[in-house]
Amino acid sequence: MLTLTFFSLKKVWVFQRKALPLHYQNPPSLSTMLKCAGRFIFYTMSNRIAFHKPYTSAHDLVCLLQSRGLKVTEPAQAERYLEFIGYYRLSAYMYPLLRIPKKQHRYKPDATFSQVMMLYRFDKKLRLLIFNEIEKIEVAVRSAIVNIGSEMMGNPFWMTDSNNFIDAVKFRHTMELIDAELHRSREDFIVHFKQTYSNAYPPAWILAEVLPFGVITNIFSNIKVARIKKAIARRFGLHVAPFESWLTIVTLTRNSCCHHARVWNKQNTIRPMLPNHITGNWITLPTDTLRIYFDLCIIKYFLNTISPNNDMKSKIDALLSDFPEIDTAAMGMPQGWEGEPLWL
Repeated sequence: MLTLTFFSLKKVWVFQRKALPLHYQNPPSLSTMLKCAGRFIFYTMSNRIAFHKPYTSAHDLVCLLQSRGLKVTEPAQAERYLEFIGYYRLSAYMYPLLRIPKKQHRYKPDATFSQVMMLYRFDKKLRLLIFNEIEKIEVAVRSAIVNIGSEMMGNPFWMTDSNNFIDAVKFRHTMELIDAELHRSREDFIVHFKQTYSNAYPPAWILAEVLPFGVITNIFSNIKVARIKKAIARRFGLHVAPFESWLTIVTLTRNSCCHHARVWNKQNTIRPMLPNHITGNWITLPTDTLRIYFDLCIIKYFLNTISPNNDMKSKIDALLSDFPEIDTAAMGMPQGWEGEPLWL
């Protein structure tokens, strides 16, 4: 399987192949990208096959899992889980239990369906923990962008003024999203504004309350005046580039949590930027920046700035204590992570 992802040519380009991953912090030349794209299209077009797998009932799926060596002590209960959660979703938690080579679909001798459900429950609780912490970051970043932007630009309506942004195309797309959110919103304060004021759009501090976090971060990245972006990033002890990079990671992680996607051992497709200068405590041990642990580190860094007495570390400790079977290495956690300056 090949995955080819093109983000901004100025920021991140990732070409990932399972057998040979290549990650670039800086984008290659356009000609190189086009050559790779051509090879990618040829490869995928020439290796595709028709999907022919039929629908399989929960009962038959339990029988299939048992035939592959997975121990299912309570088949009726397993069928209910498959009916209400779905085989495809649970299969991601079955994968770590497969023997190598995994494509043979044979399970390890001690693999059980109970282990599958344990991993599923752990992942669910981890998502809830992450989402709860990201909420605090989202509120703080939203407030910083609104307040600092409004003060430094001297314009309450700066978010909908094209003169404040670099990329006209990106601005028009943002305005389309803003129009859609305002049209859809039934919030009392939006209804009140429309009924009371003649302005086409609300001021930034009202508008931001109905915009998705991804739109807010896009507004930030498109701000024309560099010193305003620097002031916002400085609020969180970061330079602009890593601040933008980390906001992208926070947004993607948040979206994964919102859509109930697997996070505990998933490898991200975007490599976050490592800061050259950082004002707060950070990590020192070698760490895989594509694993969820690094995402947790980013979240923790923001929280240490927003709420220095936060209890994220104790929540993670409690969760890992409840699930001692979890392979923390699969999460990207290095040995001794608890003693890192960031977590103390």
